This record gives sequence, structure tokens and C-alpha cells, in this order.
Amino acid sequence: MAPERLLDVRDLAPPEPLERILVALHDLADAQYLRARLPREPYPLYPLLQEFGYTWRARPPDGPGFELLIWRRDDREAQIAVQHLLNGG
Repeated sequence: MAPERLLDVRDLAPPEPLERILVALHDLADAQYLRARLPREPYPLYPLLQEFGYTWRARPPDGPGFELLIWRRDDREAQIAVQHLLNGG
């Protein structure tokens, strides 16, 4: 299973991007992270991620918008995969 799940919600109107991200996070397998591409920075999402036990990092997007990498706080393998990606791997 690939460590990354991609969800591109840049073309959706609020609150649909936030809702789709939360559903996708619920379906993450162990050692997986979600790469979410959004139209803008999702400030309302951050407290929810914190509350539900996720960690995230912003990353410059490949195109327009905003990109977040999100994984379960206690998932060491996903954290390593994200760190590798952020270091240019």
C-alpha cells in the first residue's frame, strides 16, 4: 500500500473541502498520510485535526492553492514518510 493518499479539493466550495478531508482521514491505513490540496489555507481545520489526534505540515503546492500533509499523531511510519518527502525525497 502506498504511503500517500492524494485528495485534491481545490475546486470545491466551503465547507466541502474540510468535510472531504475529515472523511479521507478516517479511512487512512497505518503508515499512510494524506496529501490534501486546497484552494486556501484551511484555518478551521486545524483545531479539528488537533482534537482528533492528527499532525500536519504545510508544503508548497505543485500548483495554485495550498497543500497539507496530514497523518495520525502516533503513526511513526507515516511521519517518517512525510519527513522524507519534505526533505526532497
